[in-house]
Amino acid sequence: MLDLPVWVWIATMGGIAAVIAFDFYLVARKPHEPSFRESLYWVLFYVGLAVLFGLGVTVFAGPGHGGEFFAGWITEYSLSVDNLFVFVIIMARFAVPREYRQKVLVVGIVLALLLRTVFIALGAQAISRFDWLFYFFGAFLIFTAWKLLKQDETDEADEADVPENAALRAVKKFLPATTVYHGAALTTRIDGKRVVTPMLIVMVAVGTTDLLFAVDSIPAIFGLTKEPYLVLTANAFALMGLRQLFFLVGGLLDRLVHLSKGLAVVLAFIGFKLIFEAMHRHGVSWAPEIPIVVSLGVIVATLAVTTVWSLHTSRRAARCAVEDAESARRSEEDAPVRDSQP
Repeated sequence: MLDLPVWVWIATMGGIAAVIAFDFYLVARKPHEPSFRESLYWVLFYVGLAVLFGLGVTVFAGPGHGGEFFAGWITEYSLSVDNLFVFVIIMARFAVPREYRQKVLVVGIVLALLLRTVFIALGAQAISRFDWLFYFFGAFLIFTAWKLLKQDETDEADEADVPENAALRAVKKFLPATTVYHGAALTTRIDGKRVVTPMLIVMVAVGTTDLLFAVDSIPAIFGLTKEPYLVLTANAFALMGLRQLFFLVGGLLDRLVHLSKGLAVVLAFIGFKLIFEAMHRHGVSWAPEIPIVVSLGVIVATLAVTTVWSLHTSRRAARCAVEDAESARRSEEDAPVRDSQP
């Protein structure tokens, strides 16, 4: 167990808060849609921060805890990429102006991080008191993996894929709202009455929808580490660069056609790991203990194979589409020639 002094927690949370505040300052100062290069630099910056933090954990807490952080961060980051599909739908559904999408994302992500902190605290307390929850979390992850494998990847996502949650319904029901954007303002006055704008509603949608996705990601990371400090920091680093990642890979999401399959393998693996660990704790001698190095290797290898497989499939599909279009064009050009023959 990590026995960390209070000042380490304070310093870590203060550092995370400072980075997020600086990110928010940049967005508020100049609302715009970032270019590919700008997004790439910021994603590399946040990934670099996470790697430096993981190396610090390895140096000061040992390679075991360092491996747990990296495994948890990579898993959460990968699941966050999957969440971007839904963020794209939300942005389109609420017709968010492109120059204000950064603000929506950064505020929504802060809200998601705050909600996840509460979720993590409750999960840590529950796991420390009730070992049988390992079986429940493990079975839930395996079930989630099965659902990911069963889903029809050929179906296009639409607005119905993002059902309104209780928080979003409450905002719409109890707060008077307008359907017209007023710049980046969250509220405005209409006929002397204060009303909320779609900006506030879409921020609530992004933040609370991300929490719904955390229902599987939080148990997944608890399957890799039981340290609340590592669980919280891995989630924080996975979420902090999500805004820039949205603009970086937004056009590439459709090419990751097998991402769900890769995430299903990762979730199923962690689910079985949790169940084996629970069995081992309850005296089942044959239940294997899976080292964190093995877990990290399986996660990285699975996601790497999934990415390469997805890009190959997308490239092949694009090539076939071009060939079919060329074949159709030739058929149209040959048709008049055949028709003119006696």
